[in-house]
Amino acid sequence: MENEMHSEGSLRVGLVGLGSLGIRLGREFDRLSGAELVALADVSQEILGSAGRELGVPMSEQYAEYETMLDEASLDAVAIATPNGLHYDQATTALDRGLHVLCEKPLSTTVSDALDLTRRAESGEEVVMLGYQRHLNPAFIAGRERWALGELRPTFITGEITHDWREYYEEMTDWRMDPELSGGGHLLNVGTHIIEAILWMTNLTPTHVTANIEFHDEEQLFDKQTSMLVEFENGTVANIADTGIVPRTREHIHIWDDEGAVYFEGREWDDRTAYTIDTEGTEHRPYPSDCGSKAAAFVESIADGTEPPSTARDALWATIVTMAAYESGRRDERIDIVEHYPALEDCPR
Repeated sequence: MENEMHSEGSLRVGLVGLGSLGIRLGREFDRLSGAELVALADVSQEILGSAGRELGVPMSEQYAEYETMLDEASLDAVAIATPNGLHYDQATTALDRGLHVLCEKPLSTTVSDALDLTRRAESGEEVVMLGYQRHLNPAFIAGRERWALGELRPTFITGEITHDWREYYEEMTDWRMDPELSGGGHLLNVGTHIIEAILWMTNLTPTHVTANIEFHDEEQLFDKQTSMLVEFENGTVANIADTGIVPRTREHIHIWDDEGAVYFEGREWDDRTAYTIDTEGTEHRPYPSDCGSKAAAFVESIADGTEPPSTARDALWATIVTMAAYESGRRDERIDIVEHYPALEDCPR
């Protein structure tokens, strides 16, 4: 299979995973003039049929097996919106076939797999983009320009995200409660958003993680809520709190520097907003809240030959901090990141 654009200039995309997130991605591709959603894969025939009708993909291009789709469909790229534990194998399989990859978060459920996939992504010519949508939000882009790409350095950081997973914990039937598919609990599935956003906007190098975690199960796989302290190389600290046992979703990231602060706020799953605080304590709201399309950014990166907004390396460090938090919570001790993951000595921030 050759990794080339369709003769009419449209990127031929196959989508695997047709849950709510996958359907949203499919709709994004369906609206693009530069892409054509040509194949779908999902384990549920009922979901396949419904998605195929909505997205205009014929039954002949609907597949129960992901690898069969890769074998039989004519593709340039794949979009992956399956459970966490499938991301590594599905992404590497696509890359081995020369396909571009848009993969929802997290990158993988282990640091070793995340590191391997990052190296594979960076050594090849294919575009590998992760679905961290805050990279497409003007407020978060401005935050990155202020700190990671600018002269200011954060001095104090707090982050918090709340969400309702109580039904999952009570019934234990959702895929998120399957250790092979989920790889962790609320922190890996939802808390990753604020961990990754903080790392991306600041470009700080985390050195130590100390976490207090309330687990749902005796095996300490499925966390319910977490309080964690992340220490960075330059002396900055970040206090991060994550919970899945409250009724509503709210998000707060507050980052201070010598010229004031930026407060990022979120309600439910609406686009996040932000306002700045100057040294006089005056609040300003300079940022629009409209968020760009993941599918459009992915297609644009392929067409232009540019780095995507959210890279495998971005996702790698979110995975590292998350997994270090799990280790800290289970051991009840402060984790030295490089000491615990010595392979990172050859993978600088």
